[in-house]
Amino acid sequence: MSTNFRLTSRLPAFAMAACAAWIGSFAARIASAQDATTVQGSHTDQVEPLTIMTWNVEWFFDDNDGDNFSKLAKEKTAPSRGDWDWHRDAVAHSIAQSKPSILALQEVENRRVLWYLSRALDRSHKLKYSELCDESGDHFTEQDVGFMYRSPIDVLQTRHHRLTRAMKKTEKYFDLSKHIVGLFEVPNGTDTPEHVTVLNLHLRSRAEGESIRKRQARLAHLWMRDMIATGANVIILGDTNTEEKGDTTLAESDLGILSGAETESTADDLVDITLNLAREDRRTHLLPDRQFDRILVSQSLIDDDPSRPDLVFSKIDVLRDLAIQGELDTEAEHWEEYWQRDPKRRDLSDHLPVQATFEIK
Repeated sequence: MSTNFRLTSRLPAFAMAACAAWIGSFAARIASAQDATTVQGSHTDQVEPLTIMTWNVEWFFDDNDGDNFSKLAKEKTAPSRGDWDWHRDAVAHSIAQSKPSILALQEVENRRVLWYLSRALDRSHKLKYSELCDESGDHFTEQDVGFMYRSPIDVLQTRHHRLTRAMKKTEKYFDLSKHIVGLFEVPNGTDTPEHVTVLNLHLRSRAEGESIRKRQARLAHLWMRDMIATGANVIILGDTNTEEKGDTTLAESDLGILSGAETESTADDLVDITLNLAREDRRTHLLPDRQFDRILVSQSLIDDDPSRPDLVFSKIDVLRDLAIQGELDTEAEHWEEYWQRDPKRRDLSDHLPVQATFEIK
């Protein structure tokens, strides 16, 4: 992984200071790790793969509305303590089936509900996860996004970016408050572990929100593009709410912009590994043919560096059975009758979890 971090002239002046601090901090950590002596004869066969899952867990709110302020957020709290316990434990059970190294969640209420979830994973499944969450500025839904991760993965840094007044004036960008960036350390069998920067986001929903979604995608790519161009391991994932589907992503679409196709250089492009799935397996939502949930990765996570053990993309899966109990809910069952239905028949979310696997090679 290159540590020559440089702000290119394509970066707007008003964003250079913030990005320089972030990239500089990242580079310093990588350089410090690379100064260490590499263990002779690495044992990559003994290192577990990195698995990273993204899942919109749909209004993962507990039963206490005392810390909610909007009418909508209060309405979306679990109707009772028993309903919340069921939702928490059912999601924990599904996570335990896959045991992702890093879990990126959307539509969570706050960090506390992630703490409740980590306790349920420990109590019922003997899995120890740590949780990370930043409060968003979405005061209408009060939804946040967050991470959970388990040993041997560790986190070195988290960050929440901002939309500056200067950016806003250009009208090229739109506030993306529902996001969190994490810099994760991944063992690779040597004294120089791999580092992966992950941006977990939740973009504006619905087809009519596309113009806003494009501006949010442009902002997200701006935050990450110089890191991508330097060869760093970068992943952008989450609920993109894109209407884009098919084998070709249009450069001018929200997903194309998020992938870097809008910029002149190809050095800052990301690869949509979801396209490795067969067309019939790409659906990630209750609504037919919707492919909202995506995982985009830098080329460094696709290519194998023969000179050292590094992370290389292996496979991607839509884990349908982790969200669907029995048959897929109908729209009426899921959105109008949900809490009245038999808990054994309720789907856990209107989204399906998507998980990518990276091998150390």
